[in-house]
Amino acid sequence: MYKIAFVEDEKNLSSLVEKYLKSEGYEVFLFHNGEDAIPHISEDFSLWILDIMLPGTISGYDLIKNIRKEKPNMPIIFTSARDQEIDKVMGLELGSDDYVAKPYSVRELMLRVKNLLNRTYAMSAKKDSNKEEFNGYEIDYDKRIVTENGVNINLTSKEYDLLLFLLQNKTKAFSRDQILDNVWGMNYFGSDRVVDDLMRRLRQKMPNLSVETIYGFGYRLLV
Repeated sequence: MYKIAFVEDEKNLSSLVEKYLKSEGYEVFLFHNGEDAIPHISEDFSLWILDIMLPGTISGYDLIKNIRKEKPNMPIIFTSARDQEIDKVMGLELGSDDYVAKPYSVRELMLRVKNLLNRTYAMSAKKDSNKEEFNGYEIDYDKRIVTENGVNINLTSKEYDLLLFLLQNKTKAFSRDQILDNVWGMNYFGSDRVVDDLMRRLRQKMPNLSVETIYGFGYRLLV
């Protein structure tokens, strides 16, 4: 059973979302502020859903920074009434995997939750217990871990998903929209700028990947 941590200060909304999540078979842990949530960031959750604007001194941004320190590969969805491009980009820069602007359809959120959980945990299950060596990196598909010379490279869940997609499609060229559909899912309606931002971060962490930029189109992983 997937365990979902949900941080939302709006009581009516949080109760409604909690009800829907439980109806989908998820185990839900509800927090109404950052102060209550932060002691639990090291626990074994499957997904965090974070509101950016929270009462008190700990915001959603603060939470994601701390979660990423403890759980680099943890799937995270941001929600916020601040539907501004800078908020989306900042959330994605900090390592969120998806962003949902308020007011949102609870059914849409459920679909995003399902898609993210499937991409995160089903994608790695596609490969049987094995590892792959590529350009000096070792990819452990079971643990979703990438190492170089025995040292773990702390990839976020979305960075790992992008890497996995590239590895599964070596030498193939993909447009930004195609990468969005395959890594973020068909129901993601944000700007394709997030592809460039995520690719830039992946290149910084794994400079030996040899990802070719096809200007005006997209990217291709070279071998």
